[in-house]
Amino acid sequence: MIRPDLMHQAIEKVKIITEWLKTTKSCQKFYSDVRHRDLEFKEDDWAFLKIFPTKGIMQFVKKGMLSLGYVEPYRIIQRIGRVAYKLELPPEMSLVHPVFHISILKKVVRDPSLIVLVETIEVNEELTYEEILVAFLIGKSVS
Repeated sequence: MIRPDLMHQAIEKVKIITEWLKTTKSCQKFYSDVRHRDLEFKEDDWAFLKIFPTKGIMQFVKKGMLSLGYVEPYRIIQRIGRVAYKLELPPEMSLVHPVFHISILKKVVRDPSLIVLVETIEVNEELTYEEILVAFLIGKSVS
C-alpha cells in the first residue's frame, strides 16, 4: 500500500516539474521568436550561399579567421517544398548538390541606385577616368 503522504509528495513534485517545463518552453519559444526571420524566395531571385569550413574535396575559400561567411550570389531556379531551394551553380561546382535549406541562404538586396552603367564611365587613352562626386553621406560618427 502507498501511504497518503508519499502520494502527496509525488503529486507536488510533478507540479513543480510541470512548472519548470512550462518556463523552459517559454524561454525556448522567446529565443526562437527573436532569432526567426521570415524569408521566402521566388524563382529568378538571387541569394548568397553560406559556407561552412569543411574538410574534404570541395573548399570554397581559404580557411582562417577572416574567411568569408557567404559566397557570391546564385540564381534560384526552383523552390522545393517549403524550406528548400535549388540554385543554379557554375560548372566548377558540379560536385556540390544544388539544393539548399533556406537557413543557409541570404537574400541579395539590389539597390538600383547603386548600379553604375558601363556606358556612363568614360575611360581615356591612359585607361583612367574622372571621379565625379554624386552625394555626401552625413551621419553620426561612432566613438
